[in-house]
Amino acid sequence: MAKSLADFIRHARSQIREIDVDTLEDWLRTRDDIVLVDVREAHAFIEGHLPEAIHVPRGYLEALADPDYGHCHPLLSQARDRVVVLYCDSGTRSALSAVTLQEMGFNEVYNLGGGINVWDAEDKPIVT
Repeated sequence: MAKSLADFIRHARSQIREIDVDTLEDWLRTRDDIVLVDVREAHAFIEGHLPEAIHVPRGYLEALADPDYGHCHPLLSQARDRVVVLYCDSGTRSALSAVTLQEMGFNEVYNLGGGINVWDAEDKPIVT
């Protein structure tokens, strides 16, 4: 039987840890081991993103996270032992991305539940 997008998302969410916006805001304020990753497309990142976020589009995640790839992202590719928090618009692409990073050996990966949509709805800061 063919899988649907909902099937992939349901499976991903059963494999990952999610955090809420208040927890993330607290972590960003009190911890220095967080790597915050926006997996949306470039135009969305430019329009607005969470403070301190790096941009790693979902379509390039595996390459940019791999330290053996010649054009890897310098921060993400070295973050296997750091806390990595991923987000997108609603938390679906970032959930799939969290599974990918876990499979690549990242030790502590979280998905921001509800993504930037919930962050914005809670009136949290956005960099434009």
